[in-house]
Amino acid sequence: MKQAEKIRIQQEFKDRMDYDELLNCMRCGFCLPSCPTYIESGYDETHSPRGRIALMKAVVDGDIEPDEEVKRSLDMCLGCRACEPVCPSGVNYGHLLEQARDIIYQNKKLPFHIKAVRTLMFKEVFPYQNRMIGLTGLLGFYQRSGAQSLARKTNVMKLFPEHLQLMERILPEAPARKNMKNRPAHLEPAAPKRKKVAFFSGCLMDTMFLPTNDATTKLLQLAGCEIVIPKSQTCCGALHAHSGEKQDAKELAKKNIEAFEEDEIDYIITNAGGCGALLTEYNHLLDDEPQWNDRALRFSEKIKDLSSILVELAFHKQDLKLEDQVVTYQDSCHLKNVQKTFMQPRMLLESIEGAVYTEMKDAGRCCGSAGIYNIVEPEMSMKILDYKMEQARAAKATTIVTANPGCLLQMKLGIEKEGLAGKVRAVHIADLLLEAWEGGKK
Repeated sequence: MKQAEKIRIQQEFKDRMDYDELLNCMRCGFCLPSCPTYIESGYDETHSPRGRIALMKAVVDGDIEPDEEVKRSLDMCLGCRACEPVCPSGVNYGHLLEQARDIIYQNKKLPFHIKAVRTLMFKEVFPYQNRMIGLTGLLGFYQRSGAQSLARKTNVMKLFPEHLQLMERILPEAPARKNMKNRPAHLEPAAPKRKKVAFFSGCLMDTMFLPTNDATTKLLQLAGCEIVIPKSQTCCGALHAHSGEKQDAKELAKKNIEAFEEDEIDYIITNAGGCGALLTEYNHLLDDEPQWNDRALRFSEKIKDLSSILVELAFHKQDLKLEDQVVTYQDSCHLKNVQKTFMQPRMLLESIEGAVYTEMKDAGRCCGSAGIYNIVEPEMSMKILDYKMEQARAAKATTIVTANPGCLLQMKLGIEKEGLAGKVRAVHIADLLLEAWEGGKK
C-alpha cells in the first residue's frame, strides 16, 4: 500500500469511524468462541472481532498505519455478525466493519483486473435486473446447449481451481428467459385474505433462484396474503455494503424505498436472509442523510422474513407432509444475528409429518458462503464448510434446509465435496414447505 493511500485512509478513519462504538468494546472476549475465522485461523487474535476492533481503533489513534495486514484482517472477516448477539456491550460490529472496508476500498488503488471485475459486477450488473436476466440467460445457454457437457467431458474445468470446479457442478438450472421477463406485479390470495404484503423479489432470487421466488409467493397466497411486487425495485445492495461500496448501496436503498412507498401494505416480505438483514438496516445505512431518515425507518420497520409471517398466519398448522426423511436446518447468519429470526423456521420444519427434525450442532455458525467470500477467500471458506458438513453428518440429515441463496449453494457445494450427492440434498425452506403442502393434499 502506497504511503499516500495510507495517509488518506488514516485520515478518513479519524473522520468517519464511530469512535464511541470502538470504545464500546470492552475486550472481554465473549465474541471469540462465536467467530469462525478466529477458530479456524488457530485462535489468531487479528482474525477475531475484538482484534479487528483493536486494529480499527489503533488506526484512528495513529498507533499503527492502515497497512496490508490491517486490510487482510478485515477482508478475512465473514461479516456473519455472530459476535453481536453475545456481546455484553452491544457493539455494532457489522456497522464498524462496513465503514472500515468502505474507507479502505474507496482510497486504495486496486489491481486493474480486480477493479474491472468489481466495477462490472457492482456497478454494471447487480443494479440492473435486465442485465441479471441476460447473465442468467447465458448460464442457461451454457447448460442447455451442450457446452456444459462438452466442458466436463474434455476436462476443461480442470483448468480452474477445485472450489470453482465444484461450484460449477452445483449451480441451479437457469430458468427460461421468458419466465424471468414475465413476472407478476400483483397476486390475489388463495385463501381468505388476512394481510396485504409486498414481496422483495431481489436480483439473484428473481433470476437464478426464480423457482424459489415462485414457491414463496405461492406460500404467501396459501396463507391468505394479497401480494404486490413493485416493478421498480432493485438489488438490495447487501453485496455492495459488505464489499466496501457503501455509496452504491445507499443509492440502491433509495430506489427500493421509493419503490415500496407506493402501496399501503402490512409488511415487506423477504426470503433471503442476507437481503433481509440489510433491508432492516436501511435506516442506519442512510443515517447521515436527514431527508431519508424517516422514510428509511418506515421501510425497515416493515421488513419481515417469510418464515415469520407464515408462523404468524399459522401456516404450520396446515396439513404438511413429506416422505420420511431426516431434516436439519442451517441458519442464515444474517437472518439469525441481524433479523433475530431463529425459532420460526424450526417451528415450520417440526410441523411437517414424515420429516424428523434434528438440530445440527452449531447450526448458527456461518457456513462460509458470506456473499462472495467463498470465491475470494476459498481456503478459509472451505475450512468452515468442512466443519459444517461434519455437523450435518453427525445429525444424520438427508435434507439440509437453508433460508438464503448463498447458504444454499454452499451447502450444495459441501454435499458435492463430501461425495454425498444422491444421498443428501440441500433445499431452500420455501421450496420444502411448498413440497410439504402439496404432499399434504395427496
